Amino acid sequence: MTSQRYISWTYHAFLSYLASVATLATRSTPPKRVTSVGTLYRSTIGKKIVMAVTGLLMLAFVVVHMAGNLKIFFGEQEFDSYAHWLRTIGEPIVHETWFLWIQRSVLTVALVAHIWAAASLSRADLKARPVAYQARRRGGYATSTMRWGGVILLAFIVYHVLDLTMGVANPDPDAGPYGRVVADFHIWYITLAYVVAMGALALHIAHGLWSAANTLGVNKATTTAYRTVAIVVATAITVGFLLVPFGVVFGILE
Repeated sequence: MTSQRYISWTYHAFLSYLASVATLATRSTPPKRVTSVGTLYRSTIGKKIVMAVTGLLMLAFVVVHMAGNLKIFFGEQEFDSYAHWLRTIGEPIVHETWFLWIQRSVLTVALVAHIWAAASLSRADLKARPVAYQARRRGGYATSTMRWGGVILLAFIVYHVLDLTMGVANPDPDAGPYGRVVADFHIWYITLAYVVAMGALALHIAHGLWSAANTLGVNKATTTAYRTVAIVVATAITVGFLLVPFGVVFGILE
């Protein structure tokens, strides 16, 4: 009887020891570290933040670019001098065109990140909703407009670089900056394509601006007043861009 009690006591003591070892091993195992980059990559809000920040960066460039385009109304010499000045920004600290290439690199990274975030969010949306809604849900029209408008804008950016930056797609590639712009908008289908692209830009800014503000935590960003501000900003930028082709079409710029 005594030996049985001893064996039973030894058995239970051994089990208690194993349990304590297992508990200590569990407590001593460090938790898996989640990096901020990993969180950003996986989370919906992280991708929305990427879209918002890169979108605002590109919007700032668009505003400056639009303002620079309007210098064409001061004449060919003024506009060509402005285009040359852009190539010399930062001299003598940096060499000629270095600033332009830095700017292009930053914008390219922003564009790629913007497209990545948009595509990731679209895939997540389709995965969560494999069967399309029978009735259009609220916000569906805006989402579709952003997607297809983004495709139009991407195609326009590629053409715009080939046309006015590189000159390979321009009707008068040997002309200066002013001459290339005027040569473009003397052709009706180029003007039409430009107007369509600017329409896509207007819709993209109008929806994207208030959406970015809401993502970044701006108070009352979803109110009617704030949406109206976004529409006004988008309209002003679009009109500023369209003044140039219409100036050529109506003979103001020759």
